[in-house]
Amino acid sequence: MSHQRRAAVAGRFYLSDADLLRAAVSSMLDAVEVNEDEPLARAYVVPHAGHRFSGSVAAQVYARLRRHREKIHRIVLIGPSHFVRLTGMAASPATSWDTPLGTVAAERAHGLQAHAQPHEREHSLEVQLPFLQECLDDFVIVPVAVGKTPTAGIVGVLDRLVDDSSLLLCSTDLSHFHELETAKQLDAATADAVLDGDSERIGPGDACGLFALRGTVAWAKAHGAKARLLRLGTSADAGADPSRVVGYPAFAFG
Repeated sequence: MSHQRRAAVAGRFYLSDADLLRAAVSSMLDAVEVNEDEPLARAYVVPHAGHRFSGSVAAQVYARLRRHREKIHRIVLIGPSHFVRLTGMAASPATSWDTPLGTVAAERAHGLQAHAQPHEREHSLEVQLPFLQECLDDFVIVPVAVGKTPTAGIVGVLDRLVDDSSLLLCSTDLSHFHELETAKQLDAATADAVLDGDSERIGPGDACGLFALRGTVAWAKAHGAKARLLRLGTSADAGADPSRVVGYPAFAFG
């Protein structure tokens, strides 16, 4: 049975007008310089705030995907459930996800229970879709909401879902609502843990997608994929209050 997930945050986290949205995303992608010989990584970490705040950081990843658009056809997309308390991981029952740019085909994550509720209002995965729609051609997503889950359990699920024809995208922001210099110090420490492949050094308060990020770091380490920092940013970079900032990461694992 087909089930369509309607866009929940268009007009709030990103533009609802298709032409304006396409132009805004394209502009962010075009602003990123990527070496022509940079290979496609196995996994990436992207932020998920409103496009005006974290879009330029997310574009660091998506500009790289655009360079390899002919190779990418299946994306395992994981991120936190902000509005529904979730223990474990939840697949989406939807067979398609809508944005103002059109419909994205979705595949159910095999081996996981499908629950619509964690996905219905959630922005962490949806805000990635306009970028994917602009930088890729023919692709399917495998959306997974990640709640409180042991890292080994997440790695086991990713081992089942991410094959040689798939790309893993982990959606998370970093520290929340500290003053700017404190946020930079906290996020730098989290970045060091990611770069060292030490998932257990990433603690509560370091990332809203704590469990998804821990699982991604551990999965990458198990598969010999080393992390590389593409960019760290904060909401203050986009003019938000520097006394209460949110941190935004972009990493590649290859």
